[in-house]
Amino acid sequence: MRRLKRLAGEAACDYVKDGMVVGLGTGSTVHYTIKKLGRMVGGGLRVIGIPTSIKSENLARQCKIPLSSLHEHPNVDISIDGADEVDPKLNLIKGMGGALVREKIVASVSRRLIIVIDDAKQVSRLGSKSPVPVEVLPFGWSTVLKRLEKLGMEVELRKSRKIPFVSDNGNYILDCRVKEISSPKRLESRLNNIPGVVENGLFVNLTNLVLVGTDMGLKTVR
Repeated sequence: MRRLKRLAGEAACDYVKDGMVVGLGTGSTVHYTIKKLGRMVGGGLRVIGIPTSIKSENLARQCKIPLSSLHEHPNVDISIDGADEVDPKLNLIKGMGGALVREKIVASVSRRLIIVIDDAKQVSRLGSKSPVPVEVLPFGWSTVLKRLEKLGMEVELRKSRKIPFVSDNGNYILDCRVKEISSPKRLESRLNNIPGVVENGLFVNLTNLVLVGTDMGLKTVR
């Protein structure tokens, strides 16, 4: 599995060109992207990275990739990120790493979003394997949980070492199991209309390209 992640993660670097502003995603596959990008920077490539999490920021600094912010660079040339699920229309579930809000913000201002995954992340229907993460304000999180349960979801407060997991934004995450996601776009909007919800892990109509690491080699899905 690690080999497949590395195959996809490193392949994404072929799409990075000199002078680009690059969104640096979060996760075990993008880890290999950032490491290779660091080697490319060491070889003379000029880029500016926009990290989507503290973890990715720390790794990018270790790799000596120049970093900035969306305030300084509001338009991103290309973002490279992972996903927990990818359906045939290239819609995604993201956020099991807890960085979904920053990831979606960066993706929304990117000219191109490339997703890197191993083939286990491809599904025929979103929600087949992964819950939909919903980031919520700590104030009133239980109220949001009850609203989500009324939508027919099985909802669990994400925890780390028996206490609530806290995102880089200081929020909680509710992991929602959904029986069937017939319209990801409609569900995305419905979730975000609940007071107390900051953002959810459904990424709809944002992805341009998916690079998949398989036992047979790299697969490209457009």
